[in-house]
Amino acid sequence: MVTPPSLLTDKLIAALKAAEISLHPSEVHGAVVGLICGGLGEKANLWLPALTDIISEGRAFPESLLTIVADLHKDAHDRLAEFEFGFTLLLPEEEESLTSRVEALSLWVQSFLTSIAIAQPKINKSSEDVKEVVKDLSEISQIELDISEDDESEDAYIALVDYVQDAVAICFAEFMRDGQEDDSEDKPEVLH
Repeated sequence: MVTPPSLLTDKLIAALKAAEISLHPSEVHGAVVGLICGGLGEKANLWLPALTDIISEGRAFPESLLTIVADLHKDAHDRLAEFEFGFTLLLPEEEESLTSRVEALSLWVQSFLTSIAIAQPKINKSSEDVKEVVKDLSEISQIELDISEDDESEDAYIALVDYVQDAVAICFAEFMRDGQEDDSEDKPEVLH
């Protein structure tokens, strides 16, 4: 396994800043995971061009960012393929305000939905389970950010994170066919 995503956050923030890409680290991780769950798997010739289009409008990543993104991708793919290894979303630590964590979750989900739609253009023809979680994720991505910093809100946030992780697993299982990349012809057309 490579370095877990939470340990790469500071490096990712610095690499994004150096590349003049103003995205939250959670958005980058959500995009990476969306491409994986959409069926692009480990094939860098498929996921990397799609990711550069999403994150940097097709501009190549500087080496420092490319290394971190490749590590995030490998870690996420490995953890999804062997779910007992504990796949987690790249979100701020619990020391951060609940509002910051909820905002990051919303950004993560938005990026995930964008990426999975790019990787899986026929997502609307997928199973009912996937259609349901995509609908739910769409609602989660628009979550209200004006929240109380109390135990009830914290519990609700934890439940949402758990649900999103379960939704990711459902999408991965649907489009990756037990960890085997789908070689269908329904792959994204990468625009440059």
